[in-house]
Amino acid sequence: MSSMLRHLSLRQLTVFLEAARQMSFARAAESLHLTQPAISMQIHQLEEVVGLPLFERVGKKLTLTHAGELFRHHAARVIGELQDAEQVLDSLKGLRSGRTMVGLVTTAKYFAPKLLAQFTERHPQVDVQFLVGNRETLIKALRDNEIDFAVMGQPPEKFDAQAVAIAENPHVLAAHKSHRFVGAREIDFHELREDTFLMRESGSGTRLVMEAMFKQHLFTPKRMMTLGSNETVKQAIMAGMGISLLSLHSLELELRTGEVGLLDVIGTPVLRNWYLVNMNSKKLAPAAEAFREFLLTDTQPYLDKTFARYR
Repeated sequence: MSSMLRHLSLRQLTVFLEAARQMSFARAAESLHLTQPAISMQIHQLEEVVGLPLFERVGKKLTLTHAGELFRHHAARVIGELQDAEQVLDSLKGLRSGRTMVGLVTTAKYFAPKLLAQFTERHPQVDVQFLVGNRETLIKALRDNEIDFAVMGQPPEKFDAQAVAIAENPHVLAAHKSHRFVGAREIDFHELREDTFLMRESGSGTRLVMEAMFKQHLFTPKRMMTLGSNETVKQAIMAGMGISLLSLHSLELELRTGEVGLLDVIGTPVLRNWYLVNMNSKKLAPAAEAFREFLLTDTQPYLDKTFARYR
């Protein structure tokens, strides 16, 4: 099989990775500006070279086979290494140009684009792209060399990576604006035993913080509901469906418009940090290093200025 794999094309790897990311040939075709039959043909040719099926359909759902999962990891590393080579060559041109791919946990997407706008004013020729996902997704992307570094609230443990704290990340208990305890002072956590707690999905850093808080207070919620994103959690809070522990930095719009209230519960805010995480083996090109340095120096002042009144 090894000699066969030499006949793979970069186009086939790119198509395969996009189809695996989207789990849809139709969406991959749209993303890559190709037709769906072209995507199917590239995947079919790739499977013939590999000698194993990479995708399978379970009902109407497209999934990766075991071979597909293993191959995705190696394909991502191949593309990542080529992007590294491109960045090294870009570095010879200096910071006049260059590209970086940065991972953001979903909570960080609420403030990182505004910081990017400030960075772009200083370095208009640098192309910064974001990969947004939960904590587990970003750890996988770091390992597979799909991103240069990541912004996350809970750095990975037992991982050959360095994590540098860049700003405080306070987590607050958010509730509907008419919740009975909005405006009350120093509420005991157990006063919330009748409330429904809205949880993020497994693999989310925000969920890990909430579970740690339950453990610290020896608290078991009467009702819990798992929702798949910060946006869904916030919409559920505004609909009066329950309360949730969220990063303060994900709530700027809702607090500004008064749609969400904060509960002054003893032990909150839960103070965590934002971290920049990159693999120790990864040598950052000038574009990536410049954006990383910018985040190190400018993130905390920006967040202080934006959220000081809610602290």
